[in-house]
Amino acid sequence: MEPTAATASMEVEQIPSETKLPSKPKFEPLKAHEISEGRVQFRKVSVPPHRYTPLKKSWMEIYTPIYEQMKIDIRMNLKARKVELKTRPDTPDISNLQKCADFVHAFMLGFDVIDAIALLRIDELYVESFEIKDVKTLRGEHLSRAIGRLSGKGGKTKFAIENSTKTRIVIADTKIHILGSFANIKIARDSLCSLILGSPAGKVYSKLRAVTARLAERF
Repeated sequence: MEPTAATASMEVEQIPSETKLPSKPKFEPLKAHEISEGRVQFRKVSVPPHRYTPLKKSWMEIYTPIYEQMKIDIRMNLKARKVELKTRPDTPDISNLQKCADFVHAFMLGFDVIDAIALLRIDELYVESFEIKDVKTLRGEHLSRAIGRLSGKGGKTKFAIENSTKTRIVIADTKIHILGSFANIKIARDSLCSLILGSPAGKVYSKLRAVTARLAERF
């Protein structure tokens, strides 16, 4: 009987139902310059000599989306021969700086502004570069013929690969640059490698048709 009496004499503290938990704190999203503790971030893109004139002609087309839409400062440093980019206090996202640097770099590689600007708008786009000698060591006439096979008559082969794989290709001497999504770059690169290794254009076209039909089914 004694334990029962002890239990009865215990007092249970009741929490009043009126007490509310503190409200959830609401923090404003950090801006680009606040993420990096107020430090201004820079990117520099070198300008090759043969891209000086195209850059001068297309400067406003490059400047406008970078400055007005991406909120990144841009200038041409004539002494250092580089395009300089830096974040501003009103830059909405820190990744905009790298996107703009990729866009300018793609233009320097030889892509048109209309094609390169897609790097600012779509996240899953990349630029991949390789040389003909990475695939096969060719010299003299053999190298010239390989470059001819890649382009085709009037650029026909290059355009066919671009349109079927939804990529953009720049053939600059022995260097090849491909702009597109990861999967599409792989298909385009495989086609270009086949041409370098000596496959006739007709065989590459038929392979492309099969691959693009398979891709269309998947999506």
